[in-house]
Amino acid sequence: MTPDTQQIAAEAYLTRLAERGIDYVFANAGTDFAPIVEALSRSPGSNRKYPKFITVPHENVAMAMAHGYYRIAGKPAVVMCHVTVGTANCINGLMNATRDNVPIILAAGRTPLTETGHKASRQRSIHWGQEAFDQGGMVRQFVKWDYEFHAGQPVEALVDRALDIAMSEPRGPVYLTLPREVLCDPAVRPRRDNVRPLGAAAPAPSQAAIEEAAQAIANAEFPLIVTSAAGRSPAAFDALARLAEAFALPVVQSEARDLNLASDHPMNFGFDIGPWLPKADVIVVLDAAVPWIPRAAQPSRNAKVIHISPDPLLVSYPFRDFEADLLITGEVHAAVTMLHAALQNATKGKSNGVGTRRKLAAELHADRDDKRKKLIETAKNQMPIHPAWLGACLNAAKAKDAIIVSELGVPAAQLDLNHHGTFMGNMLAGGLGMGLGAALGAKLAAPGREVIAVVGDGSYMFGNPLPFHYVANAENLPTLTIIANNQSWHAVRRATLDVYPDGDASKANIMPLTELKPSPSFEKIIDAAGGGYARKVENPADLPAAIEKALDAVRSGTPAVLNVATGARS
Repeated sequence: MTPDTQQIAAEAYLTRLAERGIDYVFANAGTDFAPIVEALSRSPGSNRKYPKFITVPHENVAMAMAHGYYRIAGKPAVVMCHVTVGTANCINGLMNATRDNVPIILAAGRTPLTETGHKASRQRSIHWGQEAFDQGGMVRQFVKWDYEFHAGQPVEALVDRALDIAMSEPRGPVYLTLPREVLCDPAVRPRRDNVRPLGAAAPAPSQAAIEEAAQAIANAEFPLIVTSAAGRSPAAFDALARLAEAFALPVVQSEARDLNLASDHPMNFGFDIGPWLPKADVIVVLDAAVPWIPRAAQPSRNAKVIHISPDPLLVSYPFRDFEADLLITGEVHAAVTMLHAALQNATKGKSNGVGTRRKLAAELHADRDDKRKKLIETAKNQMPIHPAWLGACLNAAKAKDAIIVSELGVPAAQLDLNHHGTFMGNMLAGGLGMGLGAALGAKLAAPGREVIAVVGDGSYMFGNPLPFHYVANAENLPTLTIIANNQSWHAVRRATLDVYPDGDASKANIMPLTELKPSPSFEKIIDAAGGGYARKVENPADLPAAIEKALDAVRSGTPAVLNVATGARS
């Protein structure tokens, strides 16, 4: 090879990503991308395989796409952004990913290190303005690992380390900086070239600790499982369902980020832990960072509390003080499977409360179904449109395996969800704008399934709707977007009333800083990015037909948007 055509580090970087199973890179390029652009331009004339690059014109959408893609595909993706400024736009999504244990490789360019002496040295004024003393310091609180690629290093080793750290439990994002001079340089041969599964094998829970937990559950009258994300993997979802059914263990999905137990499972005790927490004598917190809100509900004084997760102490949270009598570190599927086996031994000859719990569960489901029917009957004629009516209309129209991404859109309790991987919601970091891009990522991972994003009007604006619609059109990723438009920052209003229930703000005709009026014509934005089915819905009687038509459009390959007037509610 001539010096101009020999393999450069950028080519080795992209090749290694593909070798380690990375299928997609969501990229918003800058002047630092020159070696990447050159590498991609060379690839048609080579035998090298690279991931598919998707141009995403805003980093918040790119991060959300990687987030949603992983949640459905179970595989990490790469986001590439432009130096410090692109990194800054990624931080919102990075916070969501780290709190949701989503492995994303965030790779940022770096302002050229040199002013002269290299063909990739600085040649634009921004190359001085975008320099930082410590670029990785921008994100260090919210990544598992960060590193800058240096001259003379084999880039394959850097890629391997990044992916392995991201995919080891507890999973999470990592950050790479890639100076363009180093990417331009000839590739350095790696010392080794083995390709193996991503990440370190997850730690198995302590058998002794699991047996202690099983004994406590077996002796309990009302044991309770609390979880937010135990059902993330199909295996764990199925294992939890078997465990709960076999031993009549009530399961509450508090602040559910995933669907952890099917809506119709007999031991599904809903999403509100308040009624059940004081009643429980043994509480198993299974992969739930915030299992309850201490100022709203607390366990009984004599309850035994057991926390099980890959990181039961959540060491990346600066302050967290929940009751715990037993902490068990381990991957959720393994822990649930071991617990099931241990309970089979611990419950021999015992039936503590099993019959009572099964009877209570049956009564609960009947009562819940009755209350939901009555609420829907009342809500179907209410204006503005009630979230319960929105949920009922979705249940009637959507496919059984449809993926619902809810970002302050419709409560999970109002949805019929009976299949693994059909719900995403409740981002602990609260970084708005995740819903739109996550829906695109989910559609990319499961092109044959319906994907429905239900987002608040504030979330829609934070989601960068124009770049969102652009990518959907450019990559042929038709989804249904429903904007639950209450014309307000409802979370701000609710938080104010929590702190000052009888304060002056509660009595104000217009609570300061909470209104989003006049409301934009959200249904028109899609027209600027190629068009699609779009409609504003204000009358509840029109909603069922509007959703049916929107889903018909999506099924035929056309993206759809419904701007639904849900109004502000206390």
